[in-house]
Amino acid sequence: MKKIAVLTSGGDAPGMNACVRAVVRTALHRGLKVDGIMRGYTGMIAGEFQSMKAGSVSGIIQHGGTILKTSRCDEFFNSEGRAKAAQMLKEAGIEGLVAIGGDGTFKGAHDLWSE
Repeated sequence: MKKIAVLTSGGDAPGMNACVRAVVRTALHRGLKVDGIMRGYTGMIAGEFQSMKAGSVSGIIQHGGTILKTSRCDEFFNSEGRAKAAQMLKEAGIEGLVAIGGDGTFKGAHDLWSE
């Protein structure tokens, strides 16, 4: 694996930035490239990927919310939306995904993986 992506989805929650920071720093330490997906699954479908470096997550740990922004995405509830999202990940060369959120976020990640 050479490149992963991280996203936040659903409602804002405390600790999202800290989690994003941990994912990015750990991945970079292990020699992986990391893209942040803006606006959760909505951004995944739209191809809103942003390369993340150590400086991208510097100074965010004490801030609430998420620097990646978040959204709820109705389009992702159907297989056509998930197929488009999967295609965008493939085109970006992303081999792994870290999804940060709640039950809906994890169900979406599971459905994406299953299809």
